[in-house]
Amino acid sequence: MKKILILILSLIFSAPSWANKNIDLAIKQYNPQTTLVASAARGKEKWFETRNVEGKERNCTKCHGEDLTKSGKHVKTGKTIDPLAASVNAERFTDLKKIEKWFKRNCKWTFERECTAQEKIDFLEYLRQF
Repeated sequence: MKKILILILSLIFSAPSWANKNIDLAIKQYNPQTTLVASAARGKEKWFETRNVEGKERNCTKCHGEDLTKSGKHVKTGKTIDPLAASVNAERFTDLKKIEKWFKRNCKWTFERECTAQEKIDFLEYLRQF
């Protein structure tokens, strides 16, 4: 019983470690020459940046919410979005192809363009905190 408890606790407390490693890999993918500096402050600023698209306000919190440890809801489809925080959602930041897919889709929807490499690494640095 003690071994099982230790295993469970180690898995819980290792989640931020693997999430950070995966975020590091994603940042390296967008910044292979390491010429860009990731900024959580810029990522947060962009996360809350509101744009008016088709007469409606859009920003990341509209779907993901402000508490990234809780589920969000897509404003257009009503579909539930699993928590973005790797601390509560082990699926986050595990697949670089999925990270890119969602950046492409969400940036186009929110900002009406693809995000730059700088914006992507800033978002990832901001999301690392959760």
